[in-house]
Amino acid sequence: MTATNPPLPQSQPILEASAPAADSAFEPFVPTSADIPEFTWGAVILGALLGILFGASSVYLVLRVGMTVSASIPVAVLSITLFRGFSYMLGLRRATILENNIVQTTGSAGESIAFGVGVTMPALLLLGFDMDPIRVMTVGVLGGLLGILMMIPLRRLFIVRQHGKLTYPEGTACADVLIVGERGGATAVMVFVGFFIAFFYKLAVASAKLWTDTISKALYTATGKGLPGAALACDVSPELLGVGYIIGPRTSSTMLAGGVLAYLVIAPLIVFFTGHQSAPLLPATQLVRNMGPSEIRNAYLLYIGAGAVAAGGVISMFQSMPLIFGSIFSGLRDLGAAKHPGAAQSAAGDRTERDLPMSVVFLGCVGLVLALAAAPRLGLGFSGAGLAGAVLIVIFGFLFVTVSSRLTGEIGSSSNPISGMTVATLLFTCLAFLVLGHTDKTATLTAVTVAAVVCIASSNGGGTSQDLKTGYLVGATPRKQQFAIVIGTVTSALVIGLTLLLLNSAGTIWTKHPENLPSASFHVADVSALTRTERAGGEYASDPTLYHVLHVADGEIKDIPAGRYLVDDSGTVRYLVDPAINGRVETTDAGIKRPLVFDAPKTRLMALIVGGILNQKLPWSLVLTGVLIAITIELLGVPALPFAVGVYLPLAVSASVFVGGVVRWLADRLTRRKRANAELAAGSLLATGYIAGGTIGGVVYAFTTFSKPLNDFLDLNRFLPKDWDTRNMPAVIAFGSITLILLIVACLQFAGGRSDGGPAPITENATKPAPTDSTQIDAGANPSTV
Repeated sequence: MTATNPPLPQSQPILEASAPAADSAFEPFVPTSADIPEFTWGAVILGALLGILFGASSVYLVLRVGMTVSASIPVAVLSITLFRGFSYMLGLRRATILENNIVQTTGSAGESIAFGVGVTMPALLLLGFDMDPIRVMTVGVLGGLLGILMMIPLRRLFIVRQHGKLTYPEGTACADVLIVGERGGATAVMVFVGFFIAFFYKLAVASAKLWTDTISKALYTATGKGLPGAALACDVSPELLGVGYIIGPRTSSTMLAGGVLAYLVIAPLIVFFTGHQSAPLLPATQLVRNMGPSEIRNAYLLYIGAGAVAAGGVISMFQSMPLIFGSIFSGLRDLGAAKHPGAAQSAAGDRTERDLPMSVVFLGCVGLVLALAAAPRLGLGFSGAGLAGAVLIVIFGFLFVTVSSRLTGEIGSSSNPISGMTVATLLFTCLAFLVLGHTDKTATLTAVTVAAVVCIASSNGGGTSQDLKTGYLVGATPRKQQFAIVIGTVTSALVIGLTLLLLNSAGTIWTKHPENLPSASFHVADVSALTRTERAGGEYASDPTLYHVLHVADGEIKDIPAGRYLVDDSGTVRYLVDPAINGRVETTDAGIKRPLVFDAPKTRLMALIVGGILNQKLPWSLVLTGVLIAITIELLGVPALPFAVGVYLPLAVSASVFVGGVVRWLADRLTRRKRANAELAAGSLLATGYIAGGTIGGVVYAFTTFSKPLNDFLDLNRFLPKDWDTRNMPAVIAFGSITLILLIVACLQFAGGRSDGGPAPITENATKPAPTDSTQIDAGANPSTV
């Protein structure tokens, strides 16, 4: 290998590279006649590794707060820096701009898939199923590939023919990063700094237990004075701080407002109006006056929040209907126009116009749907509800991949309502099954599978269109990009599925404390029908008995809460197997406090829709209360979805995100920076590092819990004063320190410029900058995804 890149042919200046095509033909940054390294194994391997890294961190984040963070720009920045470092240390040639584009194309797939998998698959736990490894990984891989294949026929229609009309804000910004990096300037120092700060911070609080992970203060006394049922709290997590900084002050404030309403208004009212009752108020199983804030949340607020999130998603969907219908009609019109002779430019010999053959696309889509139907444990099959589910996957998959791809071009990923499309898919699928009479447990599994595949396909389809737009601007070969994103999808989906399963397994506990078990028993005949058996685990791993495994969905069996139980031969429930995702037991039987961090707000929403329509056994009064709250908030002119997520999530999470939003607000005011030109500012890069480092630190901690000796060795709390890890002050100091670092870094930069002091990024259309503080947070693959 040589020490320098092959010379590029004369290319346009950066301003012309990003300008929309008017009457003249568009010329990319790298001319179509150029022949430089592009699809190299070094680029593909680095992209796959970065995709796995950001995919694992994204699935952790979506389980915690129901959102993910865009990976395209961070991956592009890291690619430029890492390749430049390899070139300097090893004397190799510098990577070309097209190789860096392959890295970001391959690496961006992980985050898109993480959203779809993390939102839908854990719903199975609430519907009476296990998250089977084959099921999770098959849905992730096949759904991701389906989104790519369905997007390929749309590339020329949306990206080439609509160039200058569909702006693709994030894809254009990523192209600017690559172009600036090619000319020299972009740096990833702040990403690395933020990563290592957050990574070691996370291990210090989670593994070493040097301070508490949540600052909390009850607003009432033991005698009931004050505001019973209310408590202030803030999660001191660097990843949540980074998320708040990126989504901005408006969205983070809206989320906190939802938390204030739920935990400082509704919860105290529940205590006030029910404090003197002598019987439990359903769906709770104990008296309200004996319940703490978290128990009130599990019994009542979760259903209110889920109803609000459902309504917010539907409202978001209806608000996007004009754009959705416009996208469908425009796509059909473009498709018809493309059939006329001369409508499309000749592309047979142009490197930048070579897509995967349509035969591969068609046969691939048919093969993927057949594979979904034939795959074990997916609930599809070739008859009944399964056949209907396969048909719905084809219909909704192509519909919403088309819509997602075009909306990404029109309004960017930040406002692309993927979760609204998923809710619509789930609603129509469940209603279709109800009409067909398919309401058994198998139909439940099929409905979740259909929604999961469509969600992943839509999310990855929009991400694919964004990557292809970046490639179009820089002069990439579409076919090579498509191969790259296929590789990134397969590698990321496998690791994301494994990460999801391991995170859940690492936090699962077995408990036989009487207050965690139902009092009801089962007939021996019913127990004998439970063919699967297993032993207890966790602190009861020494129990040699084989128990029957019983899954119960919400409202499925009277007097038995939803969950996974181990039952003996006499029909008595002996253990509750409480998962890490949407778990409810706060303390183990050994008296150890258990951090319940995976609330997965969209997961309960999916389970709520399926259970509500097919099983028709839910506390609808609470759900409808949440729906009416969301409608009220929308009527006030406030976006309902982020507010609803704030109602659902613990107040501690919303408060931490709010702190990040305040830092962003202060930095913008102190530097007088225009938000549209601050995408590559040092603060944004440091915040991205916080998110990646904090989430990866959380994943590493989860894996260390598999080894009790290692977990005990890392626990340094035994050397500290008594109750040190439960005091607020150490956590305030630690969290305040990383918050101050973020504020200082965000302020020490040129206003509106890049972290290296270079020119601000060029957008394709200066009148429509890439959104950074969306008022419609939704979807996957974007910095405002909720």
